[in-house]
Amino acid sequence: MRSSSTAAVVPAVVTALVLAVTAVPAAAAPDPFSRYAGQQLAWGSCAFTPQPDALPAECALMTVPRDWAAPEAGRDLVVSISRVAASGEHLGALLLNPGGPGGQGTSLPGALAALQPQLHERHALIGMDPRGTGQEGATGPEQLPETCDVPVGRLSQRTDLDARDRSAGSIAEHLKLPRAVAEACQSEAVAPFLTTWQTAHDIELVRILLGESTLDYLGYSYGTWLGAKYASLFPRSAGKVVLDSSTDFQGRLQASFEAWPQINQRTFESSFLPWMTRQFPDEVGATTEEAAANWERARKFFAGAGVSPDQIDTIFTGMGSSLRWVLGAVVFMLGVRGANGETAPAATGSALAPQLDARARAVFGTPLASLTPAAGARALADDPADYRRFSATRYAVACGDQPTRSAAWYRHLSDRQGPRYPLFGWQYGLSEPCAFWSDAPRQDLPVLPAEVAGRVLVVQGELDPQTGYEQARSAVRAAPGVSLVSVADSPFHGQYGFGGNPCVDGAVNVFLLRNSRPGNLTCPGVPLPNETEVHPVPGPVGTAPVTAATTATQPPLPALRESVRAMISDMNTPLR
Repeated sequence: MRSSSTAAVVPAVVTALVLAVTAVPAAAAPDPFSRYAGQQLAWGSCAFTPQPDALPAECALMTVPRDWAAPEAGRDLVVSISRVAASGEHLGALLLNPGGPGGQGTSLPGALAALQPQLHERHALIGMDPRGTGQEGATGPEQLPETCDVPVGRLSQRTDLDARDRSAGSIAEHLKLPRAVAEACQSEAVAPFLTTWQTAHDIELVRILLGESTLDYLGYSYGTWLGAKYASLFPRSAGKVVLDSSTDFQGRLQASFEAWPQINQRTFESSFLPWMTRQFPDEVGATTEEAAANWERARKFFAGAGVSPDQIDTIFTGMGSSLRWVLGAVVFMLGVRGANGETAPAATGSALAPQLDARARAVFGTPLASLTPAAGARALADDPADYRRFSATRYAVACGDQPTRSAAWYRHLSDRQGPRYPLFGWQYGLSEPCAFWSDAPRQDLPVLPAEVAGRVLVVQGELDPQTGYEQARSAVRAAPGVSLVSVADSPFHGQYGFGGNPCVDGAVNVFLLRNSRPGNLTCPGVPLPNETEVHPVPGPVGTAPVTAATTATQPPLPALRESVRAMISDMNTPLR
């Protein structure tokens, strides 16, 4: 038995030991960048061929760890970056990302430099092919993007799939594809490391190797999510941040995809169909109601010709560029002619004929003057290849950044969205691979801190069919201090630099070059293809101001602008 004096001494000794231990400074966490910050970038020629009129860029390969959480574990990866140096006095570096997830971006600086000479004069424009996307233009086995290869035997063999068919057999057939894609992508060894958290650390290494105190950023589509998370993880490193065609970067990334049925139905009904009636009234009808009825007839014709209705619906979904609209016009008119029992090629005196012909040649391999409804249907039929390849980065990011929802949840989403948004509402909830993604996220992604909000500008089209206006507005509301430039009546994806909108370009350039960020601003849209005026439609923005920007002469190099915008749009599609 202890004496009372001994019992009194013991707590005092313990207290002294605790104080002594807590007084010793904790060991500093090792710097994950130290092993990689000393590498020298060897700038040279790029593997890709620059687009016509784009300025030349130089490229380099950057070594990064497979896992920034454990840099010493596992093999290193190689990431390709590009740059177009400032033509005048260097103000800073601006890193560009075209979206996806999984889009290659090393060709983007040369295009933007040609289209925005004021920006090019003061900024070094930096491109990047994010981890998992390979090297743009390269063809070597180690330079290709990571893909998930799915044997076609695991997919539905039916050519008449129509998500409007709610029978048990139809639903089971639809679920084969998302299940197979999820399983194939999760089996890729590198998939757990193709995430936004990892890529944001790669961007920080780019800043370090460039020797910049801060790094400005311009991201489109998924690139807005990536840019917001980079600024959240490295708030002292992020400079001015422009997020164009934005996700809800304060919420769930998958919510941007889940909104596709709603935003695509709105764009299709309120913008695309009215445009078709103005451009091709003799082919599709003079009213929106007539055009909608004829579109259903065209869909039925293709179904009878061996093209699944789901595939036709997908063609008219995610139409975020004028090139996609022109393709939609070709398919629409072919289908109507087929429904009318016509067998001769389409003949059109429209001023859009050159664009229609170019799309016919590119997609169907046939000039418009030779493209019959039957030939179009044959070209749209499913590819008989043994495997279908999907972007591993696309799903590793979209499904791996945050916890996913179940297949049952997505099935119920399909049941709810289908009746309201039939264009894609029936199909989306039955086609989402994230419903079958079982791996939990390895890292948490923070929301944008208040200290960064004053350096962030969001730009958003009112009728964007790929990242909805409501998503961007939700993010801005959840991040007080962020500014929003809304573009009224715009149905396209990607506004700054490639949209030909002087109001948008001016606002963003003043922010990047003069550090003068606008408050919340509404820019008028620009006319749709082959039109000279904007046709306002109802939407969440409301009435746009009438300014000279509505009819102002658009910037030069229209072919370059349209091709880059189409690239940005095509990176963000339902299944890729």
